[in-house]
Amino acid sequence: MKVNGKAYRSIWEKPGDEGIIQIIDQRWLPHKFIIEGLRTVDEVSAAIRDMHVRGAPLIGVAAAYGMYLAAITAPKGSRFDTYLIESAEKLISTRPTAVNLAWAVGRQMANMNKFYSVSEKIVSALTTARHIADDDAGQCRKIGEHGAKLIREISERKSGETVNILTHCNAGWLATVDWGTATAPIYMARNQGIDLHVWVDETRPRNQGAKLTAWELGHEGINHTVITDNAGGHLMQHGLVDMAIVGSDRTTAAGDVANKIGTYLKALAALDNNVPFYAALPSTTIDWSIEDGLKDIPIEQRNADEVRFVDGLYKHQGNCQCENEITEVLVPPEGSPAANYAFDVTPSRLVTGLITERGICLANKESIAELFPDKIIDK
Repeated sequence: MKVNGKAYRSIWEKPGDEGIIQIIDQRWLPHKFIIEGLRTVDEVSAAIRDMHVRGAPLIGVAAAYGMYLAAITAPKGSRFDTYLIESAEKLISTRPTAVNLAWAVGRQMANMNKFYSVSEKIVSALTTARHIADDDAGQCRKIGEHGAKLIREISERKSGETVNILTHCNAGWLATVDWGTATAPIYMARNQGIDLHVWVDETRPRNQGAKLTAWELGHEGINHTVITDNAGGHLMQHGLVDMAIVGSDRTTAAGDVANKIGTYLKALAALDNNVPFYAALPSTTIDWSIEDGLKDIPIEQRNADEVRFVDGLYKHQGNCQCENEITEVLVPPEGSPAANYAFDVTPSRLVTGLITERGICLANKESIAELFPDKIIDK
């Protein structure tokens, strides 16, 4: 996708130096566009844990590149394989909810274990990381193609009037390698000339909607409006939302969807107002080993200071010649404790359908299995 008219992916190898993996450091968006170079598995782990990169598909790709960096920096000799195992464990522990991360690390380890020599393992790791990145971009493009059909159907029912879409968090190209999941149908529909408008949930506590989704849509020239997290139900009650599309950090084989905290409440409001509610995700986000999301999906609890503090661009007033700066401010009383649950689980009964790279299916075990018969795990 584009930043100031220039096409970018969210992660790439530095031209001329395959030992450096470059990312867009999302902590500084939307006010600063900073490219960060990662050279070690520890730097990749920190980037995932501290959300320089985030979004289930992207952290999977980042972890894949992390294993490649582990391979090229590992001590040679008897410690090499042990170092890879330790690196894999380190990466997997950074974010517990998103299934893509463990999947990507597992794929790297399985492929490297096919080879004996260090040089062959390194080549395998780089090749696999590139394949995972390219596959993710391709899957998201397919998600866009399938999801755009839903938007077109609504546009036709409305005789070409604006289609209003509600999103939550950032399931855009910044959360993937390119195109995004929830945003891919939006970008594809825009490219097809469909008139649309996006309601962008701010998505507390880290404001990924207000910061990242709005930034993306703005650079792509898509009409959008940032709203408070609690405004979605009101908009639905007044007929101002035609459909909701969210992403997913882990979806069960039976269709329960774990996504950014607050998704469940949007799904409840959508059901009460007959608004179709879709989750867009690649099949790498489906955990084929579980069916009960409320019981089996671990919910990450992050640092409470993400709730207590907010950050933004501080603009100096008056005649001050100072440069505007990004700063953070404390919102609640200094002594008040806070809880920071990063995700919630939306039961499948509240999800109209899943938009995947293979097509659209109902959020239930039978429909998912019909679309992905090769993925089912016999129990």
